[in-house]
Amino acid sequence: MKKARAALPKNPPKDFDENPAWNAAQFAKARPASQVTPNVVAAAKRRGRPKLDRPKVQLTLRLDANVVDAYKSKGAGWQSAINDALRRAAKLR
Repeated sequence: MKKARAALPKNPPKDFDENPAWNAAQFAKARPASQVTPNVVAAAKRRGRPKLDRPKVQLTLRLDANVVDAYKSKGAGWQSAINDALRRAAKLR
């Protein structure tokens, strides 16, 4: 869905400028967006969990079906259990 744009005047004067240059008085009167519309600025801030220094890597890995079945049979967290087993095998813990 496209956002509606503000309509231009039907017969704009010759000196009409949709985005005119500011003068010193206008700059002196200006305030940060966080003061004018704090709710809009807050909504635009990044959400979610913080970025990790070493995020996990998504990859495709082929495992024997019986290995996957064994881990899946343990229930939720089976992917983390495989990760833990690989860390132990690689002597990373």
